[in-house]
Amino acid sequence: MIDPIDLQLIVAIQEGLPIVARPYKIIAGQLDLEEQEIIERLSRLKQQGLIKRLGVIVKHRRLGYQSNAMVVFDMPDKLVKQKGEQISQLAFINLCYLRPRRGELWPYNLFCMIHGKSRELVLQQLTQLIDSCALNDYPYDILFSTRCFKQRGAIYSIDK
Repeated sequence: MIDPIDLQLIVAIQEGLPIVARPYKIIAGQLDLEEQEIIERLSRLKQQGLIKRLGVIVKHRRLGYQSNAMVVFDMPDKLVKQKGEQISQLAFINLCYLRPRRGELWPYNLFCMIHGKSRELVLQQLTQLIDSCALNDYPYDILFSTRCFKQRGAIYSIDK
């Protein structure tokens, strides 16, 4: 059973944090708590796995990043962790994660995202990625975005 104050806190943050220097102070005021208690509760909720992560959602298209590509690799399972760590160190890689393969039609298990201001730049970065991480021997595909879906964090259904 989740603590009622923690439940109020989750509801308070799920639409996003206030864009101010001290967002937790604002939320603390809304919940009649101290700022430090908000920080401690969020930390505990994260440690318990009730909150997976807190992060920023960047509206990259508004910043001029119009060419966005998911690059997928068919990586040997014994190398996927090592190669994933290498890939994630590159400054132009925004996401890198492991996903299960889906048979012969979708043999890819390592995914990474490149946001670029032009298709040409993304393709250059892909070449750099393949060369710098020694990925030449692994099948891959590049999937450019054709539309932008609504970007937002998780919204939880709160049953009272």
